[in-house]
Amino acid sequence: MHDGPARLGKYFEMVTPAIVNNSLIILKDEPMPYNVPKRLAEWSVNSTIENAILSEENGIGVVHGSKYPDLRVECATKLEELGNTILMIANPEELIKRSKDLVEIIVNIREGINPNSAIYYPFAEPAFIPFLAYLGVDLFDSIAGDFYASLNILLTPSIKYDLNTYKIFDMDLQELKDYNKKTIEFTIREVQEHIKNGTLRNLVEERSCSSTEAMTALRILDRDYKDFIGKYTQLY
Repeated sequence: MHDGPARLGKYFEMVTPAIVNNSLIILKDEPMPYNVPKRLAEWSVNSTIENAILSEENGIGVVHGSKYPDLRVECATKLEELGNTILMIANPEELIKRSKDLVEIIVNIREGINPNSAIYYPFAEPAFIPFLAYLGVDLFDSIAGDFYASLNILLTPSIKYDLNTYKIFDMDLQELKDYNKKTIEFTIREVQEHIKNGTLRNLVEERSCSSTEAMTALRILDRDYKDFIGKYTQLY
């Protein structure tokens, strides 16, 4: 089921969008910073592909290519050809800060791979999850919840609260981790229900108002990728 580019489906036992199963293996990759010369990004992609070839089993392939969309697509398609149908986006924090690059890279990967392959975006904050799902991202995790809990930051579906400044709750570390995890789980369920009801775009616009990066990314998506949005959007 589609609501715009967002997909509601099943990946083995998971209803997507979903939180990724921690039992899945992440294949060995060759990490590379985001803003590097292209020759270094190419080396990272080639090394990641070589490691995947040498691996004796399939798993989560890490999509490298730094800031170069063509290398990202090349890495994703080659990992997919090797039988890896979950593709994890590398440098997720850097991409979130660069709205134009984020949209261009995710759209090109989504268009370049098989519809049955899943895109996994790690370390996504709840406020950004609806937009990422709208782009066609299928899988997320709760790592951001633990990270922000360690900084005494509480996550809500739309905003982050530093509990040292906003004394909303007095929580110990485990309580805050549990709270943040439930916020991420709620956001995923919220996205699923909006896809079912054909109202995800409303949720995306609402949440984007709390993030300049998300609002910029949404405007770029609307301006530059009308065909990508339109071919999946229902007509009433």
